[in-house]
Amino acid sequence: MKDVEKSSVHTTNLVISGMNCASCVMRVENALKKVAGVRSATVNLATERAHVSFSDETSVAELQRAVTAAGYAATVLDSRSSRLLDVGTRFMGWKVAVAGILSLPLLLPMILGLGGIHWMLPGNLQWVLATPVQFWLGAGFYKSGWKALVNRSGNMDLLVSIGTTSAYALSIYLLMKGAEHLYFEASSAVITLVLLGKWLEGRSKRKTTEAIRALQALKPETARVKREEGETNVLLEQVMPGDQVVIRPGERIPVDAEVMEGSSHVDEALITGESKPVRKEPGFKVTGGAVNLDGRMLVRVTAVGAESTLSRIIRLVEDAQTEKPEIQRLVDRVSAVFVPVVILLSLVTLIAWVVYAGNWEQAILNAVAVLVIACPCALGLATPTAIMAGTGIAARYGILIKDARALEHACKVDTVVFDKTGTLTEGRPVLTDASGYGISSLELMQIAAALEAGSIHPLARAVREHASTLGIGMPRADDHQDFPGKGLRATVNGKVAYLGNAR
Repeated sequence: MKDVEKSSVHTTNLVISGMNCASCVMRVENALKKVAGVRSATVNLATERAHVSFSDETSVAELQRAVTAAGYAATVLDSRSSRLLDVGTRFMGWKVAVAGILSLPLLLPMILGLGGIHWMLPGNLQWVLATPVQFWLGAGFYKSGWKALVNRSGNMDLLVSIGTTSAYALSIYLLMKGAEHLYFEASSAVITLVLLGKWLEGRSKRKTTEAIRALQALKPETARVKREEGETNVLLEQVMPGDQVVIRPGERIPVDAEVMEGSSHVDEALITGESKPVRKEPGFKVTGGAVNLDGRMLVRVTAVGAESTLSRIIRLVEDAQTEKPEIQRLVDRVSAVFVPVVILLSLVTLIAWVVYAGNWEQAILNAVAVLVIACPCALGLATPTAIMAGTGIAARYGILIKDARALEHACKVDTVVFDKTGTLTEGRPVLTDASGYGISSLELMQIAAALEAGSIHPLARAVREHASTLGIGMPRADDHQDFPGKGLRATVNGKVAYLGNAR
């Protein structure tokens, strides 16, 4: 017991593929929790990710094997994982389109019937159109349903596959008997609509994770490392603590580091929210993701990868989206027994109609209706999607939610106290007024905007935006010269002009 207490706790995030309802979530969670050494495991259907805490005796490979044994696939979350959802959504799009094209002729008689037009496709042609929808485009439902059966559980895809197969098989039986009214349109329409729902679900997930992808985009892919043979661009993954990195004006800082040589102003709004650039000199700390504005600096790397400040911020947002509040835990418990109950109700419906009405055709149709209508997709997806949307939108506006529990209790907040340096800002400077001495304010703005035309400094951007709102043209400025920490000089209309601070 003492050895276990002394062992360190590790965490990892896994991308789980193959989940489609809350019962899948419970199965993956239970499989992970059964692995020796796992302290906690939380699986989120909306993000398709698992957050696992485990001790030294457990490896990530063991966790992946446990997920695979449960009928799913697990990959370690890395920089490429955020693109997996986009690929899956695009792949689902063409399936929805093809299923819609094949199903529309089957549904057309019902649409025309609303206008009093009675027309029906020949039964054999209905069979031809419905078969690829059922067994080609709907193959994923059979695969997922079979995995659920092998693992002695149920999921939404099992309900869809049983229900649509029943309607499809009944239609073939009636076709062989020479009946005119078939139900191929029901099986095809259900598969098409469920595919459409999955596609829309994927789009919703992608939009709610845009904030995280925007944060990830702040990390440059390369860094200019100074070595004995000179300066070399290397992949960010190859940069190690202690390396010396050169950061030129206008570049985004790739790593957390300490300034060794040079000085500059740095835009750290992504960390502090303050729009005013911060002066950096030797001995000062710089944060990866911030923008170097006007000077060249040589820095020594102090943190890279998962240990950097920006990575910790991203991980904080991801953990908040993955964590489950109490309401979602209740939903998961209900969803875990939902599928078996629905299948049981469907069987009861079938038997009841056969016993009391003696009509097999009507009995099968009513049993299928129970299976299809009762799909628990929304039950398991609504809560995690709401959490994703809330944390994602907040992150987009610079508000970081520490955990899902805080978000759940936010509705009870009636007073917010801001502890900041005397002011609340918009995160960007705005020029409100310009006055000239011996020169008109419009001419002053023309010269100032010309001087700031090529600068990326936030104050320069504010000057240009103000000039734009006034609708004035900018003269050409030549012979630019920057003075880091002071300002700049250029020739405007044949005269030398300076723009800067008192220094």
